[in-house]
Amino acid sequence: MILHFIMGRKVGKIKVFLSFLRDVHKDSRKGYFFLLRDFIRLKKEKGISIEEYSNFKFESRGKKFRDSFLSGVEQRPCLNLLNPKKYYILARNKYLSHLILGANNIRKAELYCYYHPEGRVKNDHIACDYDSVLAILKSKNIHSCVIKSTETSHGDGVIVVNDIEYTDKDCILHLFDGRKVCLKDRLKEYEPLIFESKIYQTKQFDSFNSSSVNTIRFMTTLYPTGDVKIIAIWMKFGRAGVCVDNAGAGGNVDAGVDIKTGRIFNVTLFDEWRETRSITHHPDSGTLLEGVFIENWKQITDEIIQFQKSIPYLKAIGWDIAITPEGPLVVEFNDYWDRTGQLFLGYGWKKEIQDCYKQWKKLEDVGKVSYKMGRL
Repeated sequence: MILHFIMGRKVGKIKVFLSFLRDVHKDSRKGYFFLLRDFIRLKKEKGISIEEYSNFKFESRGKKFRDSFLSGVEQRPCLNLLNPKKYYILARNKYLSHLILGANNIRKAELYCYYHPEGRVKNDHIACDYDSVLAILKSKNIHSCVIKSTETSHGDGVIVVNDIEYTDKDCILHLFDGRKVCLKDRLKEYEPLIFESKIYQTKQFDSFNSSSVNTIRFMTTLYPTGDVKIIAIWMKFGRAGVCVDNAGAGGNVDAGVDIKTGRIFNVTLFDEWRETRSITHHPDSGTLLEGVFIENWKQITDEIIQFQKSIPYLKAIGWDIAITPEGPLVVEFNDYWDRTGQLFLGYGWKKEIQDCYKQWKKLEDVGKVSYKMGRL
């Protein structure tokens, strides 16, 4: 029975691999022998998975992209050391993220309420039931907010509330998309939530797409010397009528950003993996994107460097940044970010991440620091 189980798993993997070859061949018209040989070589050299090979269209990629691409297999040991597991909860839990950002005076949305149904503490911002959530919202005279689960990512479950209607019997949330939801019903899902202020972006960013907060992903690394490097930047633009700008789900617009100048380049309409095309203007607003320079760029990048210096626990961070009239604002920061941005940049960040890793590894090897903690 054990042998049958093992053979069954092997057969399943072979079927998945053959399906991958067939789909890439059909899409690219590359020969099966070329695809097989090319994939095996990249698998051996970089640990490339079949999903990475297909998603990033490696069959048509040149030397620059191939050499600079950071695969999942290459990323894991680097982030295991740079962002050890005892600290990554700071980025994973949005309530804890609020606390550490606030403690370091890093600009963020205002936290109105933290709701944890398993708790019993009630104060001016912590609630554990409907009555205590309602009391906090009323005491702060909150009439609009954003509600997020503390543990989700990629914009999952985000609710933008344009107006809160307080009645004698209930609290009605008037949502961004026109729906009405009772606060009691939202709390019935029995998951920790944060209620925070809405974010208002600059006129320039609002012109890109007004329904969403269009964010910039900054990739930063912290070195043992205390120096910080911005190693890559790319943008996420939402679509009309959508309140999130998530790149992973598809159906949105993304682009690279030049680190030195803030110039937007390689604007891409990303419908889904292997379904991308270059564009110059936002498909809904018609606003020019390609070649546009982000305003106040020097101020923005200087602040991002200070953000990373203030969070030394995590030494390689992916920041999702909104640009507000007051300056850059942290929407969230990520300890284990995806590799999607390499698609929009047209190159990867392997050298930069591995360089930072090697600098910290030297200290570990001589016993000055210990990061032998791994990752779950």
